[in-house]
Amino acid sequence: MRVTMLNKYYPPHLGGIEFHMRDLAEALASRSTAQVRVIVANEGAKRVTEVLNGVEVVRLPRLAHAASTPVAAGMRAAIQRESALPPEKRPDIFHLHFPYPWGEVSWLAAGGGGPVQGSVASATARIPAVVTYHSDIVRQKAGLAIYRPLLERFLDRVDLIIASSPDMVEHSAFLAPRAAKCRVVPFGIDVDAFAATPQRTARAETLRQGHTRPIVLFVGRLIYYKGADVLLKAMRDVNADLVIIGTGPLESELREIAAKSGMLDRVTFLHSQPLDELVAWYHAADLFCLPSVARSEAFGLVQLEAHAAGTPVVSTTLTTGVPFVNQDGVTGLTVAPGDVEALARALRTLVDDRALRERYGAQALKRARSDFTVERMAAETLAVYAEAIEARA
Repeated sequence: MRVTMLNKYYPPHLGGIEFHMRDLAEALASRSTAQVRVIVANEGAKRVTEVLNGVEVVRLPRLAHAASTPVAAGMRAAIQRESALPPEKRPDIFHLHFPYPWGEVSWLAAGGGGPVQGSVASATARIPAVVTYHSDIVRQKAGLAIYRPLLERFLDRVDLIIASSPDMVEHSAFLAPRAAKCRVVPFGIDVDAFAATPQRTARAETLRQGHTRPIVLFVGRLIYYKGADVLLKAMRDVNADLVIIGTGPLESELREIAAKSGMLDRVTFLHSQPLDELVAWYHAADLFCLPSVARSEAFGLVQLEAHAAGTPVVSTTLTTGVPFVNQDGVTGLTVAPGDVEALARALRTLVDDRALRERYGAQALKRARSDFTVERMAAETLAVYAEAIEARA
């Protein structure tokens, strides 16, 4: 099967959608039956084509970048070229990743989802298309009001919509009316990449020796919807140290909260860490916290990373995939978004009860290995492709 994916960027550019697409593309490419090409924006003004771990990556020149959206020169033309390739090279399916307005508009402009018969039919229209709907557009309300008619048209024209959890389908204003064409494929990760090794265990012990109190870990970008400010306020009433790994526009504000709360001796700020060091922190931590406060947090892959290390999680009951991943009373605890007191109680419950932490951690690891592997994600995605192709045929 030949698959062409469209997205904003591709690693090494940092981002949850980018990492998900890379993991999926590489998992598909590792199967002898799948050939994968991704078309994305470059972070510069040059066109670059390369092969990374079996995936052909085409980076188009970026003309501008506005509202988290890169404007990639030639995206529409690239889609049309894909569609016009000889049958033996032409993609069997297009796989888009939302939200990326420029990519969606480019696909529509190239004829995607249009009539498949008659003189007005385009080559692009004849190729089935699916979209992974990563998240609602939450904060950019003015932009969404303008973009909504095109988004509605786009979602109506793709053959199938992939959502990462039932919660996303049920609670999204855009997906709920289209539930019949939605297919739930939970995200997966390379669980083995977060497993304990002698080296990681030793490093985790070294990290732990730098703390006299239990360790609460947060990993993520320091932006509004992650709720790190809520976590800092909750930590005032928790006898534990907090390690924050990540960068973002709110870093100065968060440092100020820690200083004013008199917690500078209990809060450590670290920038992004190499994988082995990050995994060591997951193993060193007594628990992980994802205190997100808005639906922009659609899944929370970092929860899976913690689970794959056998670390229990405290997260929030957003109407997204976050509580779907972290099951309350099974792999950790969940509380209402933005509730400082409830978050502090949940953190204290796990900080003070080692046996409970160990039970939740063991259950989290078991669930990660059974339900959230990248292999399972790839297999279920291939099934969605096959359904879309068969329906067209």
